[in-house]
Amino acid sequence: MQLVLTSELLLEAYKQGLFPMAYSAHSRYIHWICPEQRGQLPIDEIHIPERLMKTLRSAPYKIRINTAFKKIMESCAENTENRPETWINQSIVEAYCKLHEQGHAHSIECWKDDELVGGLYGIAIGGAFFGESMFSRRRDASKIALIHLAARLWEGRFAMLDTQFINDHLKQFGAYELSHKEYMKRLEPVLKVEADFLLPGMKESDLLEKFFEMREKY
Repeated sequence: MQLVLTSELLLEAYKQGLFPMAYSAHSRYIHWICPEQRGQLPIDEIHIPERLMKTLRSAPYKIRINTAFKKIMESCAENTENRPETWINQSIVEAYCKLHEQGHAHSIECWKDDELVGGLYGIAIGGAFFGESMFSRRRDASKIALIHLAARLWEGRFAMLDTQFINDHLKQFGAYELSHKEYMKRLEPVLKVEADFLLPGMKESDLLEKFFEMREKY
């Protein structure tokens, strides 16, 4: 259906287990998705393959938070060989940029010098982070962004990392599914959690190291 995606409407939809998708980048029409099986990633127990762990420790990219949110969205919307069409249209870009301005939507960005080479974005409500999309133009960039996201969510006391769906890319990190009924049961109390995404004064390298140390203890 054709509608105006206000911030209030979007936030309420996420609380009810819904999220919007356009039929295509050029379509004006948006439909609401409510998967019967909902993708999830464990935050503190996210699986990190050994090779990726070595890459993370070498810090090949500069990680920035919320410095190029619109660019992240536009990059996620680009057509690729594996994704010839996108569900992100201009209405969705504008609506989520508004959420970003209001402090509800965030981006994790991988930079190589002055080039944005990968990243992801999503919505934070209470103790839940709803991952929307990611992209990569350099090796492991989106994977590195995802691990930095998990570290930030762990430090910020988030209790849920929602991926909407799962795919082979996410399965390698331990993604699993919940029935819609179980998802809503878990979501309700998580929305009341007081969490902090921004973590002012926290260096990205220190954040990642704390995350690794926690994982080694357990």
